[in-house]
Amino acid sequence: MFMYVFSIVLIVGSNIIYNICQKSTPVKANPFLALLVTFLTAAILMGIALIFQASGSVTLRSLKELNWTSIVLGFAIVALELGYLMAYRAGWNISVGSLVANIALALALIPVGIFLYHESFELNKVLGAALCVGGLILINIK
Repeated sequence: MFMYVFSIVLIVGSNIIYNICQKSTPVKANPFLALLVTFLTAAILMGIALIFQASGSVTLRSLKELNWTSIVLGFAIVALELGYLMAYRAGWNISVGSLVANIALALALIPVGIFLYHESFELNKVLGAALCVGGLILINIK
């Protein structure tokens, strides 16, 4: 139960910091250089974590167990980071931009869950998704 709750708290807390940092990145800063520094920082932190987590033989064995997903995830992360940076530079408010993006993401993942992972989608979830669509409409009325 701890990990069930902690993982969501970690996501929410990290996302707060993430969005504050994205919104606060100087407009004149080159977005690709800013993201390069971000990813270098992340790579160093992961390297340190890997050193403390496993021995060399386990790491080499684990490397052989990886598949295409790590590489594609790298592309997705770059696109995600660039998308948020561009959205904030385009004028999205921090309180609305992330909300719109995450609701749209949740709605887009519904067919993924149903068709790729055979997840159920009961009436209460349909109603919840409909409320999300309504919320997107209301949020974007000017």
